[in-house]
Amino acid sequence: MAALKLLKRVKELNYIVLECLAERTLAERYQAMVSGGDGYDSNISEWMSLLLPLAVERGTCVITNMGAMDPLGAQEKVLEIASSLGLCVSVAVAHEVFVNESGMPGQLASSKVYEKFAGSVSLPEKPVSMEGGISTYLGAAPIVACLERYQPNVIITSRVADAALFLAPMVYELGWNWDDLEPLAQGSLAGHLLECGCQLTGGYFMHPADKYRNLFFTHLLDLSLPYAEISFTGKVCVMKAEGSGGVLNFSTCAEQLLYEVGDPSSYITPDVIVDFRGVSFQPLSSSKILCIGAKPSAHPVPDKLLQLVPKECGWKGWGEISYGGYECVKRAKAAEFLVKSWMEEAFPDVSCGVLSYIIGLDSLKATSIDNYPLTWRANEDIRLRMDGLFQEKKHAAQLAKEFTALYTNGPAGGGGISTGLKKEIVLEKQLIGREHIFWRVGAKRTKVGESKCQKHVVEDVMKANVLHEPALPPFPQEDMHNSCLDGSVAEIGLSAAPCGQKIPLYSIAHSRAGDKGNDLNFSIIPHFPLDIEKLKLIITPEWVMGVISVLLDASPKAIDDTEKQVDEHVKVEIYEVKGIHSLNVVVRNILDGGVNCSRRIDRHGKTISDLILCQHVVLAP
Repeated sequence: MAALKLLKRVKELNYIVLECLAERTLAERYQAMVSGGDGYDSNISEWMSLLLPLAVERGTCVITNMGAMDPLGAQEKVLEIASSLGLCVSVAVAHEVFVNESGMPGQLASSKVYEKFAGSVSLPEKPVSMEGGISTYLGAAPIVACLERYQPNVIITSRVADAALFLAPMVYELGWNWDDLEPLAQGSLAGHLLECGCQLTGGYFMHPADKYRNLFFTHLLDLSLPYAEISFTGKVCVMKAEGSGGVLNFSTCAEQLLYEVGDPSSYITPDVIVDFRGVSFQPLSSSKILCIGAKPSAHPVPDKLLQLVPKECGWKGWGEISYGGYECVKRAKAAEFLVKSWMEEAFPDVSCGVLSYIIGLDSLKATSIDNYPLTWRANEDIRLRMDGLFQEKKHAAQLAKEFTALYTNGPAGGGGISTGLKKEIVLEKQLIGREHIFWRVGAKRTKVGESKCQKHVVEDVMKANVLHEPALPPFPQEDMHNSCLDGSVAEIGLSAAPCGQKIPLYSIAHSRAGDKGNDLNFSIIPHFPLDIEKLKLIITPEWVMGVISVLLDASPKAIDDTEKQVDEHVKVEIYEVKGIHSLNVVVRNILDGGVNCSRRIDRHGKTISDLILCQHVVLAP
């Protein structure tokens, strides 16, 4: 609905981009495809049914990577939807193709022109585009080719780098060349800011513990997707729709800038490697931010591209049970002991693959590392979860079976048991030379009957999706006083944090965490820019390692008090981003194998930002 609202409110939109892929969703689409299901995003039917009528009427091109593992199947689905709506549309696809060992992509006699990053080559057509589920992060060029050749209403892609989805229409419309590195860097900055949608305009930002982020709840009801104005020279302004909810300001832009970028001096995309260290944001109004300072890095074009290769990583088995009231944590401790012991009786030495934690106590580790004993005693409503990763399906099934036995053979008062098992796929990463990557584009049009005209389709859809302003009962006066005025931090004066006393990091800075494979990335963005110099003295690799070491425990401290040593492969890297007076922290090999095989409840590590912010620090005078 956010995309439809933006289309309705901002009539001059030329393009709308639906960025919908991540490593987890790509792996899920691969598993669905090999099981006989759809290899494309299952939401494509709903979203296109909503967007196409108005987008076609407005002349707004829709670009999306919802094709995932099967962009050709997604193309057929969109054509089917458009036909059912009585719309005459052109749907283009841009996707990767693979060559065999002889250098030819198939055995068919027909010939089409395939593109590669070194130019074009004529090769026989290959019937299957996503061989073995392998997918390479493509750049903007395939989408630009679609725009140049077909001027379509919709473009569906396979795995394309997120920023490239947005960069492509800039290159096409503004006539940039691939060696115009300065505007390409600024365009990639715009794409990176826009790719997470409403997270730039106040989504995933509100926090009642932070006076600078304490928005009214109602301001989250009507978030606007962000959009951008781009000039030929690379001037970038990001915006939200006038009158929409949420907030667009320096802080939301800073969080998104550092989100999952790793080394900010070398943000790698297939089209250009960008240096974000000098980026800054200048508010022009409450709904418009000027973004400047993105530069091509010293080595601006990558020689190799990132490729993802599916690989089986075992079977996941899990179980959950709730305990409440007096000594509930001790009963959870007993339940964990019993399940592991029963597992060992059936299959010796397999219980070491089980991770245990208590939801409502320490499953997220998002509390000060000094507070475990106090939290344990005070808690009266918890849920034990045991999550195991095994090589064999029978071991995962055994965990689920033994967990169910807690109903009859476990501690008193346990309830709400749930169990499950699932085969897991990990996407292994490898770099491959650009000269080995081929892609193809094509387009098809709908054939529309005369039973329903396009104008009526638009009216029907808009009647079914009338955009109302949110209306909620008034909040209690207490909530009103505890929220930022008008959903903005502008009414609260910025001042340096106090020195020489122990204060929570919340009161000094804000943060957002994300993942790249098995690596964690979180930002430290001070509310008062000059506090960065004092924070640099505190946020050291040693300090970070001490805080995140609790994540390496195979069992929560409340259940197992055995001290665990920090894994020798875990490394901390800290980067300063001077343009926004912030730090970007990367922790390597901390996420239990990454999102596709992690046994943790928070596979992405997103809640770790609060683990960091709840730590108490003392700023030097």
